Amino acid sequence: MRNLKLLKSLQSTELQGPGFPQCFSVRADTGSLLIASQYSITEYDPRTGQVVNEASLTADSYLPEDGTGVVVGLQDLAELESACLATAGGDVVLFNLNTCQLECVGSVDSGLTSMSWSPDEELVILTTGQETIIMMTKDFEPITEVGIHQDDFGEGKFVTVGWGKKETQFHGSEGKQAAQRKLQEAQPAVAWDDRNPRVTWRGDGQLFAVSAICPQTGARKVRVWNREGVLQATSEPINGLEQALCWKPSGSLIASTQRHPNKHSVVFMEKNGLLHGDFTLPFSKDQTKVKELLWNNDSTVLAVWLEDMTAGEDGQISNYIQLWTVGNYHWYLKQSLDFGRDPQKAPVCISWDPEHPLRLHVVNRSWTSSSYDWGWTTERSPGLDGSDGANVAVIDGEKILVTTFRQCVVPPPMCSFEFQLKSPVNQVTFLCRPQATNQLAAFTANGQISVFSQSSGEQADKTTDGFRIMSHPLILQKTFSLAVPQDNPLALRQLLWLQDELFVAVSSGLLPTSSTLLMLHPVQDTKDMLVVRSQVEVDGIVVSMVHCSQNGTVALQLEDGQIRKLLWDGLEPKLEDWRDSSGGSISFPVPCIQTALCSISGEEHLLGLTDRSHLYAGDTEIASNICSFAVCNDFLLITTHSHMCRCLQLSTLTVKGLQAALASDGGQNDETLRRVERGSRIVTVVPQDTRVILQMPRGNLETIHHRALVLAQLRKWLDSLRFRDAFECMRKLRINLNLIYDHNPKVFLENVATFITQLDSINHINLFLTELKEEDTTSSMYPRPERSPVQPQSASRQKKVDVVCDALRNAMESMDPNKFCLSILTSHVKKTVPELEIALQKVHELRENPPQTPGAVNAEEALKYLLFLVNVNDLYEHSLGTYDFDLVLMVAEKSQKDPKEYLPFLNMLKSLEPNYQRYTIDKHLKRYRKALVHLSNCGEEHFPEALQLVKTQKLYTEALRLYAAESSQYKCLSCAYAEHLVEQQQAEQAGLLLWRCGEPVRALQAFTSSSSWRNAICVAQQIPLPPDQLSLLARDLAEKLMEQRRYSEAALLLDQYAKDCEEAILALITGAVWEEALRLIFMHNRQDITETNLKPALLEAVSTQTVFLDAQVATFTRHRTRLALVREQKEKARLDMLDEDGPDCPDAELYSEASSVMTGSKYSQSNSRISSRSSKNRRKAERKKLSLKEGSPMEDRALMYALGEIITTVDKMREEIHSLLKALVLFQFDKQAEKLQLVYEEALQMMEAAVPEVWPEDLHNVQAPLTGPNSTANSIMASFQQQQRPAALQQDAEVPAAPKMKNGIKWKLTILK
Repeated sequence: MRNLKLLKSLQSTELQGPGFPQCFSVRADTGSLLIASQYSITEYDPRTGQVVNEASLTADSYLPEDGTGVVVGLQDLAELESACLATAGGDVVLFNLNTCQLECVGSVDSGLTSMSWSPDEELVILTTGQETIIMMTKDFEPITEVGIHQDDFGEGKFVTVGWGKKETQFHGSEGKQAAQRKLQEAQPAVAWDDRNPRVTWRGDGQLFAVSAICPQTGARKVRVWNREGVLQATSEPINGLEQALCWKPSGSLIASTQRHPNKHSVVFMEKNGLLHGDFTLPFSKDQTKVKELLWNNDSTVLAVWLEDMTAGEDGQISNYIQLWTVGNYHWYLKQSLDFGRDPQKAPVCISWDPEHPLRLHVVNRSWTSSSYDWGWTTERSPGLDGSDGANVAVIDGEKILVTTFRQCVVPPPMCSFEFQLKSPVNQVTFLCRPQATNQLAAFTANGQISVFSQSSGEQADKTTDGFRIMSHPLILQKTFSLAVPQDNPLALRQLLWLQDELFVAVSSGLLPTSSTLLMLHPVQDTKDMLVVRSQVEVDGIVVSMVHCSQNGTVALQLEDGQIRKLLWDGLEPKLEDWRDSSGGSISFPVPCIQTALCSISGEEHLLGLTDRSHLYAGDTEIASNICSFAVCNDFLLITTHSHMCRCLQLSTLTVKGLQAALASDGGQNDETLRRVERGSRIVTVVPQDTRVILQMPRGNLETIHHRALVLAQLRKWLDSLRFRDAFECMRKLRINLNLIYDHNPKVFLENVATFITQLDSINHINLFLTELKEEDTTSSMYPRPERSPVQPQSASRQKKVDVVCDALRNAMESMDPNKFCLSILTSHVKKTVPELEIALQKVHELRENPPQTPGAVNAEEALKYLLFLVNVNDLYEHSLGTYDFDLVLMVAEKSQKDPKEYLPFLNMLKSLEPNYQRYTIDKHLKRYRKALVHLSNCGEEHFPEALQLVKTQKLYTEALRLYAAESSQYKCLSCAYAEHLVEQQQAEQAGLLLWRCGEPVRALQAFTSSSSWRNAICVAQQIPLPPDQLSLLARDLAEKLMEQRRYSEAALLLDQYAKDCEEAILALITGAVWEEALRLIFMHNRQDITETNLKPALLEAVSTQTVFLDAQVATFTRHRTRLALVREQKEKARLDMLDEDGPDCPDAELYSEASSVMTGSKYSQSNSRISSRSSKNRRKAERKKLSLKEGSPMEDRALMYALGEIITTVDKMREEIHSLLKALVLFQFDKQAEKLQLVYEEALQMMEAAVPEVWPEDLHNVQAPLTGPNSTANSIMASFQQQQRPAALQQDAEVPAAPKMKNGIKWKLTILK
């Protein structure tokens, strides 16, 4: 649904010469024109108006001096830096573009009728006056010469197997006589045919086609030859086939023209010569003749050069050039160039540019050259509100096809409605005024502007047959003539409709490198005439002009990418440079073929898309690989060549943020990203809606609801409390309904009644309730856009589902409980803990008291609905849990249960005492806590059963609460609980229970087994135990405490309760509790122990600590040295690997995990089974990786762990060393103390100094990219990959943190310094 829009035109009139141009060619490297006339050949640069090279063709008698000579072909040969031309006299001449010398490289006596070079310029085809084809190489060495007219069909002759003959086919209404009908011979060619052969090459240069007059029939016939000069196929006889011939560069079709009895058509042939499609030219049968057909080099546009068959009243003939495109198998006339009747302005040569697909060169008889540059554009209405119909206008000759996408999506070539004009349309523009953007204006080839708008009168919304009119077609309001000279075709371009009767257009300036902006406005005297109200000269060629309907900004883009702003709403329009917020001038780095105005973070920007798929915001490139883009409201939508559609909210992004967003691949729940079909282009976006219309390469349309647009629209509706619109959209597009609450929980809970009133549907409310989940969809499925305000969450600790169900239920019960009965039941059932009993009770109430309101739900329907929500067996059990047998029977009757199954059970229950009955029901339903409560109320005779239930289900705590503390049942339960705790290795808690319930002997056993010596001593003295047994108990407890290295507590027991001070002192010496040992020695006056035990123990402790410290220091030094060596080897290996083999080196695993991080392999240093293990086993598996074995993959990490453990162990000895030093000094072991203090101090200092080396500061930081003069492509790539390594690899290569030393502890003795 694209149109061709003229970007710029360049007309050069400086070139003059004798005669008139006969052939011309475009130089691909310089863009200059090679023009040959009957007198000379000229190289001319139309941009500068200068003649670059010129040579006479008559001086060396290549052409006669009387001007009767004819040049039949001209071709630029870039590789030879020459131009090759052929004359009708038979000469093939090379024109050297460097020396301006002519050289005849061959001559044919019979003369030449055409010359055609292959696209790769390796072969040349010459057709001679003897109707032969000469094929030559680029060095003009003959390859073959064959006759044009061959009797054979060619190598591609069709094969028939007998059953495919025409005589055996079904002929429809023509009957069997059609089989015997003889084929009519083709009629001779038309009289105006020049009868010269036409040669055209396929784009790949493998085949060429020749159209020539058949000597036998006088009709044209097309033959296809291959590169070796072998005939491949001959066309079927075609009546009225004309001279024009052009092979589509993409290779699929050969275009020609055919005159039918009632129409004039462009027809297409396949390479086998069979017809394959056509389209009709918009002229009567004998009105025009087609002189040439030309495909542009990307096969998207077919140019048709026509000329009137009969002269007008002034005896002159009109000339036309039409540009046709195809979409969805329909041919559209997009541009029509009418050159008028002046013979001097009639084109004599036309050609597409070899480099720019949409640039057409035209040379007329007066030597004036013109070039036209078109670009693809989609003419869409610019409205941003709901009144805009999302109209798209498609030009099709004298018709404008308009589709209103807000109401319907009509696949082209169909449309919502069409406008028929009297002349071909070249431009279409929509009115840029808000609330009136559906109006459009068309600029036609005859220089008039037709305005279409909706009728001002009231229109009926329904037709007589009852159908409702969805969109009212526009009607022609006025046609303006232009009081502007339009001597050349397409003199005005870039038409914009600014206000009701104000237009702006671009025309050629006074200089070739300038343009003029014309402000067109009707005068009061002649309302149907547009005159130039004012004009602005632009120093540059304007190639695009775009308008913003919101603020009225008009932006211009010049040929070199400069951007200008047109200030048109003043008395006199003026131009100024486009500037950013800082005042700097902004321009595009390269010209853009599509532009649009938008606001990014409140600042206005001009977006531009180049023909190389780069998207710019001013001078900043924000993305590449872009296929199409559109701006709608606050969103930028783009499609990429990687088949993605992105939708970004511009108000929440900066230009850099936009760059980053378009560069990222998007996350799992990225709402801005959506996959689309290959080659999709954006046609339009429906304003204030969620629909995006895409067109596929073939031309068909697809409508998508982009998730970003959908969520943005839903957020607007929810903010404005339009719950019904939001609900319908979410239901249709399968958006999780939890978003209605999650978007703003506080607002939803405050407007629950509004929500229910707007939905007004039991089914919709039930659907909403059944989709409720505890998940917050705004943080998981539909994350909020960046910079959007975060809505406050409910401060209640209740779960979300319970809060919503309760709020809806309360509102529905207050509004109409009968009407919303089913929804109320749903709110009970959907709670996190389903309230099935309450729901069943409400059903029971409906059965007891049926509602009298008409249409209210009865009990049967309610119960049936409950069975739909809940499993019937669950519902039966919950009904049984209500202890209401009427309700149980009601549910059982609706289930599939056999009465023989449940009636005996129910009868048995009815015969039981009420408490025991409820106990039996609860036990059946496995509700053991409730069962215990009911059983405890059944009397003492059922206590053994209760005790067994408590032991079986381990309900000890609940059971103790049900009985008085003084009762025998309480004591029995406590003893049972204590036995259970002992089995669970919790003997101390068991002792507490036994002690408080009056079982001190058993409590003493429990405390003793758990080493709870204080409680044990208390119980023993409460019993009371005799002194000898108490002493024995104390010794047993002390022995257990010493096994647990609790020497101080053991000494206390031995000293105070066993009355054995010597054993107490020895226990303290063994535990290195020096000061406490001294206290007991002097308290009990046992100084002899000082000499016999204490001093030797001190000296032994010094020796032990010194040896331990020396071992730790030696191990630390060894690990530290090894770590430095391992790191050096790794770095060297990494650099060698990067420089030589790159990140895919097969020996990368030899260099530990560093290589695997660079390769980005998901298998590096990981085991897929570990992820499923428990955390304990996972830690164990991680430790197994850390091997200190030399050469192991994680050796450096293992060394760091080992060094950290050594530092931690040594650092913890501060208080122990301090206590030992004090004891040594006391007994005058100063030398030993000084040595120990020195050794420990040196160890601490060495380890503290080694911490920065072992754990450098940049160890946890990502390394900077490895660049510089010594880096390679592989090393740079691997360095970037290492920066972007996955999180899993980072965890595998986790670096242990440096240990923190306790430097605040004062352990040294000053007296030893």
